Amino acid sequence: MRHQDTVKYSLSQLTWFLLWSLMSCLIGVSAAYGELKSLSEGELSEVDGAGVGLVLDSFTFSHGTDQPDQNGEQARVFRISGIKSTEGQEVDITVNHLYIAGADSNYGQNLSPVNLGRLMNPWSIDVLDGDDIGIPDKAILEFAASTKVPTADGFDCMGGSAVAGSGTCSSRPATPSWRGERADIGMQMNVAVGSDRSSNLNFHARSAVIDGSYIRLWGDDGRKQMAGEFRFNLYSPEVSINACSLDGATCGSRIKMSDFALELAIGNKYQPIFFDVDGNGNFILEVGTIAAPAAGQIAANGLRSGSDAATWDFYNDYYSNPEYRSNLHIGNFSVGAQDFGPARMEGMLIQRLKIQTKDLAL
Repeated sequence: MRHQDTVKYSLSQLTWFLLWSLMSCLIGVSAAYGELKSLSEGELSEVDGAGVGLVLDSFTFSHGTDQPDQNGEQARVFRISGIKSTEGQEVDITVNHLYIAGADSNYGQNLSPVNLGRLMNPWSIDVLDGDDIGIPDKAILEFAASTKVPTADGFDCMGGSAVAGSGTCSSRPATPSWRGERADIGMQMNVAVGSDRSSNLNFHARSAVIDGSYIRLWGDDGRKQMAGEFRFNLYSPEVSINACSLDGATCGSRIKMSDFALELAIGNKYQPIFFDVDGNGNFILEVGTIAAPAAGQIAANGLRSGSDAATWDFYNDYYSNPEYRSNLHIGNFSVGAQDFGPARMEGMLIQRLKIQTKDLAL
């Protein structure tokens, strides 16, 4: 699958466009591989609304280049405009190359197919019963990657040569006989401020795994807004960043993060994410302050015995549940030939967050 387009969006429109494009792309690709089959009345009576599973087989995505094509015409690119610097200069962000491909792509130079999802553990679009996940009286729309599995059934999330029974990820690494479900992902981006378009920024992740990632969405009656929970996991043997000249001939030192593991949690049943757009079309993402339970005493010694049980359980779950916390592990951080060793941040809990885009031209 290859795609090139010229697109211009303001920053406040971009988030909604990406979500809609992802849904359209996934649904469109799944339709290409689907086969409609009539069901008998007996078979229809057994349909339980278990959702839609998505498996993309032999998938390759490569978008654009900012160089003229073989006929000398300007190539189509993905461009974000409508941003100004603090000095009032136009800021133009051009995505010259965006790719999703198989392992060993050499930073996007050699693209080959990859599988996304497995038949036994696909990506999914589903409607969940909120009562089962702590969000009562709500129907929850969920978009999810392949789930984590018991260690006996899974593969090490990081190892490029992991074998069955070595970890909790369902996605398998590539082998000489199997393309696997771990994609090389990368992007070359050029940021121009005024007339200065001097270099490209490059981001790459090798053999990336996102198992256990999902976004859940529902309507909040009190705030009259869309609410949600977001979990994003990214495991990769190497995530790298570097800058190159505009023609790509010379590049600076590559920043490498080896054995990279990000487990990001934003929003939970106590503090969901709220999505909104203000009167000027600016996008707002907010995690509000936790709504405390009805007044209840906690014993001086902090134990459940002697405390109001419901209040104690509320705070104990909120502060001790690992599903609400984010982690970042880097096996080794290096710049060029210089190693700086490992880095780790664990147990981060987002208790208040508000992100709002602004149109600096106003």
